Formats: sequence, structure tokens, C-alpha cells
Amino acid sequence: MISASTSVSILMPSYNSALYLRAAIESALGQTWPNKEIIVVDDGSTDRSLSIAREFESRGVTVISQRNRGQSAAANRALKSAHGDYIKFFDADDLIHPELIAKQMARLENSDTAIASAEWGRFYNDELKTFQLSPERVWRDMEPTDWLVEAWSSARPMMQCALWLIPHKLIDRAGGWNERLSLINDFEFFTRVLCRAEQVRFASGAPVYYRSGRLGTLSKALTRRAVESALESALLGTGQLLSIRDDSPARRACANLFQDIIYTYYPDHNDLLRKAARRVEELGGSDLPPTGTRPFEQLRDIFGWKMAKRIQRAAYWVGYKPRPPFPGSLTKDANTA
Repeated sequence: MISASTSVSILMPSYNSALYLRAAIESALGQTWPNKEIIVVDDGSTDRSLSIAREFESRGVTVISQRNRGQSAAANRALKSAHGDYIKFFDADDLIHPELIAKQMARLENSDTAIASAEWGRFYNDELKTFQLSPERVWRDMEPTDWLVEAWSSARPMMQCALWLIPHKLIDRAGGWNERLSLINDFEFFTRVLCRAEQVRFASGAPVYYRSGRLGTLSKALTRRAVESALESALLGTGQLLSIRDDSPARRACANLFQDIIYTYYPDHNDLLRKAARRVEELGGSDLPPTGTRPFEQLRDIFGWKMAKRIQRAAYWVGYKPRPPFPGSLTKDANTA
């Protein structure tokens, strides 16, 4: 039986998160697991995020301020200061059920080679009454490579930070966050950690509340730097999996991720999309259809997916918000610049 003296570090990078940070910290403080530390790293915010975080120092929260270096660097700074036996990274605009860490710790049973996963669902803006669970086929105990192949098969893997509780020793073996990456940096990091784990153990009944509906995130994701990061993260992450498992299901799952990058960013950055297309071909092809919102799919059926994407992109700039790629990663790119 796991001891209540086992410690957990909750690590929270923050950049211009003033609207949501107080609720996120309260959510971390509200965890029923008794032995925990909370570390907030303010990544050069220009709003009130740092002063809000410092309001919680009297309640035991450690607050670190650094110049703006990006979410990956902020996560690494928090990790450097963490003393916990287990680590949970936590985005500064999300919420977690009070029992999440306790339930995940019970599943891990002092293992330093297994990772605990969790349920999740979306809520919109500030209204938890909009929350709905988003059941997935990976909501069960699995071998890590099976988890990755299953989660990637539809090219929409939820690999968001707060889902995972990870032994500190396992992160030490895998290494920290890749500071070259911005968009879908969590995809690369958690893939690398999972590829060094022996098991994923699922904890039910205590979800992650994933905030959706924030404005301005897709436009940030369309920048050249963001798309370069998405492609590099996909190349590195899929390379990790294929280095230990190179069978047909794994190759098809990886190809689908690259195909989704093509669907997502077309018609922009054609040179990067050609690199993704070459990788799809090298992996043996993709069976991923170009899906999206109902209006997109109606346009696709009439005009084909490429024209539908052009119409969708034009509509975005006048207020229509199409479905973002890689849930759990896109909106977090807006948190640290």
C-alpha cells in the first residue's frame, strides 16, 4: 500500500494567465493528497500573473520568476526545483478534480516505472456546468507503446499535462522538456517519457477539466515558428516510438499524425507540408480521412478537402473557429511566447 508520506510535486508554468491562474492554483491546493508541493514558474508575464501567484506564497506555494523563455523552459525550471517522488505538470488555465492525485497514487503503488493516466473532458470559458467527459479507448491499463499506437490512430491524441502522474526517477531517465519546441511540445515530452515506462495505469473517477474556447489560439498556431515546432515535435515523438516498435500498426499511427498536420495547416507553409507528406509516404501511407466540423465536412463533400480548408481558413478570420489540431496542445502554445 502506498504511503501518505510519498511526496508529489505539482509544477505549473505560467505566462499571462491572470484570468485563470487563481482558480488553477486553488485546484492544486485542493488536492486531498496530503504530501504535496506546488511550484509556479512565471515566464516573464506582462499581466498580473506573477502578483497573483505570490498571493499564494503564504499558503506554501513556491513562486519562481524568470524572463520569458517559453513553456518548455518554464517547465524545466520548475522540475529543477521539484523535490517530489512523483511529478504532475499542470497548465495554468485548467482544473483538476480534488481526488485526482490520490486516485493516481493509489494506482501507482510506489512504482517508479509506471505512469498514471486519467479521465478528461472539456469545459468552455469559465463555466464548469459545460463540462463533459470525453471517453477514449485508452481509458484502461495498457502497455505504453500500445497506448501510443491506440491514441495516435485517429491523430487526435490527448496528451495534456495534467493527465499524467509520473515518477520523478522516470523523468530523470527520460530527460526534461525540449526547449526548442513550442507548439505540441507536450506531445514530444510525454511520448519520450512513455517510451521509457513499463505500464500506463488508468485512474478513474477524478477527471482533468480541460478549458476550451479561448480566443486567439489558432492564429498563434499558424505562425511559421509554431508549425515548425509541430512538425519537429511529431518527428521526434514518432521517432521515439518507432525506435522500439516498428510494426505496421505503429507506422500507420505515426503516418496518421503527419497526415493530420497536412490537413491542419494546408494551404500554408507548403515546404513543411511536403516534409510531412514525404514522411507519410515513407511510413507506408495514411488511412486518416479529412474530418472536422460539420460545415467543413459539408464543404469537403462538395468541393474536396483542399478547397474546404481554404474556405474554412477564410471564414476563421471573420469569426468562425474551426476545430484545432492535437487537442491538449494547441491552446497551450498561447500561454508562453
